[in-house]
Amino acid sequence: MAPMAAPLHVAVIGSGPAGLYAAEALVKQTDGEVKVDVFDRLPTPYGLVRYGVAPDHKSIKSIARYLQRVLETSDVRFFGCVELGRDVTRAELLDCYDAVIYSTGAMVDRHLGIPGEDLPGSIAATDFVNWYCGHPDAADHTFDLSVEEVAVIGVGNVAVDVVRILAKTADELRETDVPEQVLEALSKSRVRRIHMIGRRGPAQAKFTTKEARELGDLPHAEIHVRPEDMDLDPASAEVAENDRHVRGNIKVLNGWTGEPAGDRPRRIDVRFWLAPQEITGTGRVEALRLERTRLDETGRVRGTGEYETLPVGMVLRSVGYQSVALEGVPFDERSYVVPNEGGRVIGPDGAQIPREYVAGWIKRGPTGVVGTNKADAAETVRHLLADLSEREEPPAHKIEELLESRGLPIVTYADWLNLDAAEIELARSLARGERVKLAHWEAMRNACRPS
Repeated sequence: MAPMAAPLHVAVIGSGPAGLYAAEALVKQTDGEVKVDVFDRLPTPYGLVRYGVAPDHKSIKSIARYLQRVLETSDVRFFGCVELGRDVTRAELLDCYDAVIYSTGAMVDRHLGIPGEDLPGSIAATDFVNWYCGHPDAADHTFDLSVEEVAVIGVGNVAVDVVRILAKTADELRETDVPEQVLEALSKSRVRRIHMIGRRGPAQAKFTTKEARELGDLPHAEIHVRPEDMDLDPASAEVAENDRHVRGNIKVLNGWTGEPAGDRPRRIDVRFWLAPQEITGTGRVEALRLERTRLDETGRVRGTGEYETLPVGMVLRSVGYQSVALEGVPFDERSYVVPNEGGRVIGPDGAQIPREYVAGWIKRGPTGVVGTNKADAAETVRHLLADLSEREEPPAHKIEELLESRGLPIVTYADWLNLDAAEIELARSLARGERVKLAHWEAMRNACRPS
């Protein structure tokens, strides 16, 4: 594109992979003719790479090193502890920037919509993941790990992560970055049996074959699949024959069928064709009632009228994420995304809203892997640059003046590096691997600005 009279100033809301890939694309596609400010309500960057990737998946967490290079680019700044709607409004951002990209991800779990879902012990998997990943919003959460049986609803990668963390011993997690208080709680866990439950069959399971294999490699947990759960209808059998991913999953699952009971202290039962109907208990979760299902000729799940009850003391639901609305930004309450065309935000009248864009899950829904966000962000940035190639006037105000006038405790990238160093030092002092996360807000803020 042709050089601009003055650099564009773009705000990116959210410092997860989608936001940082957008910042990278802005810098690369303009040869430095753009200044990018990345905002996050947390004092830490990297979003789900830090707070969603399981602590024992170190190779995936290493993506943070790539994203770090984006934040170290001279044309990119980090503003931590600044929340859209609380600290700065949409209108104020548009006064300070030529364009705004929203990339806040998908932050809450979908509900099951069944009786008893609000009983103590019925928990969104997001809350449990945030807790063991050291998210400050979950630092004071407690989970009753004194129960012996747990149900995890869902057969995606997040469900597998939750099952795996529950099935591992504290010693197996000692070299990871889980906060010290989490490790202590897990060391006292009495969970011995974990049921992972899917409404559909094995051919429709969303977990990757690699994730599934990891369950079978756990040294202290045996894994079982019932042979009758592996029965495939003709359509599913055809999918299994032609889809490499499904074929790999079926092979792994078949390897766990008919396994005799062993002597390992924990057991994982992977169950299919079961739909949750009710969570029951007096004052807290005591059981989960399930209905046997099948797929009809259209591929929809139907109940068969056959029921069974599992005596579980905790239910973790992992049936998908959804985004939440941002103040003043159009939002589709059915699809849980910001209406857009290729990243351009679309208003209620169907027309493009100038200078506002989206990237990541809030753009397309919770699909794809971390790397999917790179092409997604690049598409949004191409449209942004095309739209603003002939902008007439620079922004009216400077964000620094606005934030300074409010006396906000902003966390800079240099402050984050102090926190980063403190976590590395904590791991060294505890002889616990490469890093141990600080999870409480106060501890994180103190580490950002050591005295």
